[in-house]
Amino acid sequence: MPNAESSRPVVTIPVEARILGENDRLAAANRARFTTQGLFVVNLISSPGAGKTTLLVETLCALAGRLHCAVIEGDQQTDCDARRIAETGAPVVQINTGQACHLDAGLVTAAADQLDLAGVDLLFIENVGNLICPAEFDLGEDAKAVLMSVTEGEEKPVKYPLIFHLAACTLLTKCDLLPVLRFNLPACEENLRKVSPSAPVFHTSAYQPESLADWLAWLQAGVAAKRNQTASA
Repeated sequence: MPNAESSRPVVTIPVEARILGENDRLAAANRARFTTQGLFVVNLISSPGAGKTTLLVETLCALAGRLHCAVIEGDQQTDCDARRIAETGAPVVQINTGQACHLDAGLVTAAADQLDLAGVDLLFIENVGNLICPAEFDLGEDAKAVLMSVTEGEEKPVKYPLIFHLAACTLLTKCDLLPVLRFNLPACEENLRKVSPSAPVFHTSAYQPESLADWLAWLQAGVAAKRNQTASA
């Protein structure tokens, strides 16, 4: 005969939904805070080795004198990348996630509290190297920018479609290597159009400053739009 304990209804607790729900609450608070400050926030996402930090360093140097930038740097361990960022003169805060494979909104809140954001126009959040987990976590940013290098394979957008679909733009990095690679650029661009038909694609190389022009213009347009949004609020 079943006892009272065994006849109780089974209750399923959607743990992931609860975790994401709390993250979304914190992300909304971050977004409201950044909007009040007139701060354009870009979440940089890529697989390890795509060249996020190198491109970010060159971006910060190119924007010096035009925009005031700050950086939240995410890695599982070390402050190697934060030290490289600091050499540009941009304020930077390091987040080490340990075994976690992504940043979350709460970590960004804590990092932003350590930065003097008064007068900052543009905040970069360099996420942990990963194309999967960071896609699901809103940090309160205005835009996700996904990077993929031409050494990774033209099928990357269709293998990891969510982040390429959510990204406001894609940066193809290390394009200076195209002449010596068997990388099918038209196939890559077609794959990008399949998952994100209208987002711009920037062909970049950290060693060819002129290749950053469209990316820099996109950032400056984002800053201007955020200022207008804040002014009209």
